[in-house]
Amino acid sequence: MSRDLRSYMKDTNVRLIVGALALLFFVGDGLIWLIYGFGAAVLGLLCMLGAFVPIGLILLLLNLSDWIVKRANRD
Repeated sequence: MSRDLRSYMKDTNVRLIVGALALLFFVGDGLIWLIYGFGAAVLGLLCMLGAFVPIGLILLLLNLSDWIVKRANRD
């Protein structure tokens, strides 16, 4: 068993994010479906997916800038 705490922290953060997203999509959208029906659940799913577009773009830009900085500092 390794004692790489950074790797453990990264794995834990990924698991927490995946768990939170699973709860949001399955439980949240499932409750919408139970209470309001199929049409509302589809609209709720589209709204949730649309809300993640800006978040994904921000993460993409941050990773791109990190890659550029690491490549520039390699020299």
